[in-house]
Amino acid sequence: MGAAAIFFGKAFLPIFRRKQITPIVEQLSHIGAKTMGIVSLIGLFTGMVLALQVYHALAKFGAQGVLGSAVALGLIRELGPVMTAIMIIARAGSSMTAEIGILRISEQIDALDTMRIDPLGYLISPRIAAAIVSFPLLTALFDTIGIVGGYFTGVMLLGLNSGMFVYQVQAGVETWDIIGGFIKALVFAVIVSTVCSYQGYFTHMRTDVHGAKSVSLSTTSGVVLSCVLVLVVDYVITTFLL
Repeated sequence: MGAAAIFFGKAFLPIFRRKQITPIVEQLSHIGAKTMGIVSLIGLFTGMVLALQVYHALAKFGAQGVLGSAVALGLIRELGPVMTAIMIIARAGSSMTAEIGILRISEQIDALDTMRIDPLGYLISPRIAAAIVSFPLLTALFDTIGIVGGYFTGVMLLGLNSGMFVYQVQAGVETWDIIGGFIKALVFAVIVSTVCSYQGYFTHMRTDVHGAKSVSLSTTSGVVLSCVLVLVVDYVITTFLL
C-alpha cells in the first residue's frame, strides 16, 4: 500500500503540465466516452430490476408510493458509484493493466528512461487524470439512466402514478446524497487507476511467472484487487457519510 501511494503521488503531479492535454483527451475517450454505452445499458436494467424488487418489498407494508425515493437513493448513494466503477474496471481497467504490462515486458518503458522521459508522467498521469474526470460523469449518467429505468418499471409496468414517482424522487434526494455519490466516484477513480496502472507497471517484478504469462496474471490481479478495494472502501466511506 505504501508503494502504491508513492506511485500515485509521483504520477499525480505531472498531470498539471501543459504537454499532458492531448494524452489526457485520448484517455478520456478510452476510459470515459467509449464506456458510456455499457454504463447506460447496465444502469437502465439496474434501475428496472431495483424498482421491481423494491416495489414488491414495499407492497407488503402498503408503501408503494415511496418507490421513487427508494430507487433514486439506492442508485445515487450506492449502486451508481459502485456499479459504474466495476464496469470501468471490467472494460478500461483490464486493458490499462495489460497495455502497460506489455510496454514493460517489451522494455519500452526502459527505453523511455533511456531517453530521459518520465514514464510515470508519460504513461500513468493521463490515465489517472482521465479516470478522475470520467468516474463522476459516468456515475451521473448511470444514476440518471437508472432512475429512468425505475420510472419505466414503476409507472409503465406496475401502474404507479407518474406524478407521485417524480415527486418522491425530488423529495427524497438531497444535495448531500448526490455529493456523497460523487465523493465515492472520485475515490474509486483514484483507486482503480492507481491499482491497475501499478499492477501493469511492475509486471516485470513478479516472481512466480515471466513474459506474457506475467501480463495475464497482472491483469487478473488488477481487476480483482480493484473490485475488492472498491467494495471495501465503499463501506468505509458510507460509514462516514451516513
